[in-house]
Amino acid sequence: MDRTVVLITGCSSGIGLHLALRLASDPSQSFKVYATMRDLASQGPLLEAAQSRGCPPGSLETLQLDVRDADSIAAAQARVTEGRVDVLVCNAGRGLVGPLEAHKEGSVDAVLDVNLMGTVRMLQAFLLDMKRRRSGRILVTGSVGGLMALPFNAVYCASKFALEGLCESLAILLQPFGVHVSLIECGPVHTPFPEKLEGGLGGMLDRADAETRDLFYRYRRHCERVIREAGQDPEEVVEVSAERDCGSWAAPGLPSPARASSPPPAAAGLPPGAARPAPGPALLHYRTVPAAGAAARLRPQRLQLRRRRAPVSVPRQGGRGLRRRRGGGRSW
Repeated sequence: MDRTVVLITGCSSGIGLHLALRLASDPSQSFKVYATMRDLASQGPLLEAAQSRGCPPGSLETLQLDVRDADSIAAAQARVTEGRVDVLVCNAGRGLVGPLEAHKEGSVDAVLDVNLMGTVRMLQAFLLDMKRRRSGRILVTGSVGGLMALPFNAVYCASKFALEGLCESLAILLQPFGVHVSLIECGPVHTPFPEKLEGGLGGMLDRADAETRDLFYRYRRHCERVIREAGQDPEEVVEVSAERDCGSWAAPGLPSPARASSPPPAAAGLPPGAARPAPGPALLHYRTVPAAGAAARLRPQRLQLRRRRAPVSVPRQGGRGLRRRRGGGRSW
């Protein structure tokens, strides 16, 4: 019987690497994982971890894929031997930290190209087939920086805010096609991500004034403390993705993969008392609004309200709405 085909971007380290391992080693053996990365020279840690975890033969395959290059995406898509992708995980991303005036133009362009346009390119490549099959799941790695702007992260937060709007818009359109969209809004996570910042930490600080540089150094010390004290292991974030999204869904005709007996841990945000309140998924509600002259059966589902830090329990309206997600994320 065919397995659920999952393609993940950004698997050389961090969340992408751990999610690929989590699904490839799932006891149900229900997944075929295509773990992609920009440079296959970086696949060593993933393959070594897969061997140590005893991933079954054929459960994991690495592909070269650069989300900045449409031809690279098409080439990777052509190497998916099953001819379809059931679960698409848009995880590749870049960071940019420092005063805005200290960033080179190329660094700003690179972050927007990967975080936003890279996601758009992936969706353009795979959505058509999902809509045709009227089945599919899309997971996008967002950030709490897409819900609340963080100082010295202006461009990075701009890219993550853009992903929020992108996914909200798509979620409405894709419902009739049976395609489900989820955002995983991560807080501080222990990954090599901070070591891969575009342009280096802080950028060209000599462009900034002395007071701004002092503020940045203080902010950097604060972030180091927050990550040290509140940062989560990537496995915790992966459990939210694997159990709540991949683990609860299988391709048509396939059994649902085995689920963990215990609920997954929370996967995002700073603790109470930190810079922002304890995180809660932003909620969306849908209401049925009859269009002028439209028959009742043709009433469209329109976006009504977006709430941030909404109460834990909010009744759905019209029988439709966003499921409350544990772990910092939204699922339509």
